[in-house]
Amino acid sequence: MSAPDLARAFSLISTTPDFPAPGVLFRDVSPILADPQAYADVLTAAAEPFRDSDGSPAFDLVAGIEARGFVMAGGLAALCGTGVLPIRKAGKLPDPQVHVEYGLEYADAAIEASGDLTGARVLVVDDVLATGGTLQAAHTVVERLGGTVAGSAVLLELAALEGRALVPNCHAVFTL
Repeated sequence: MSAPDLARAFSLISTTPDFPAPGVLFRDVSPILADPQAYADVLTAAAEPFRDSDGSPAFDLVAGIEARGFVMAGGLAALCGTGVLPIRKAGKLPDPQVHVEYGLEYADAAIEASGDLTGARVLVVDDVLATGGTLQAAHTVVERLGGTVAGSAVLLELAALEGRALVPNCHAVFTL
């Protein structure tokens, strides 16, 4: 198997200024997800730091944060032979067990999930690490459901926003 071509994958990312609020540079990773080779390359690179010495995953479940995190989680779970926990935006589940509120750089938000994660090692994934609030809230969700966070993986880290300070065990496939 050839090494992932991350340079090619990340050349597909587009940037939209002032979205969703003035002063925010929105990084759209959707073109990576639409390109089969780029998608495979970033999934392979994202999984690598979370493998045991024998190549097996060092986690039992992948938690994906709505919405592009779902796509990442599904791909990583299929690649590694694990299941998926969807972490939803507030109001999308009929009776969530866990509700966590957090701040973004431009708004407040909340995420929710249900399930029994007792004893499960969970890899939390999302598309972008910006200020870290969403990923930190997802860690709280996993822990409140009884799981242990095995780590976090994101496609893209916006290092200037210093989100890693809130989520120090995060592995970014690519950093701007």
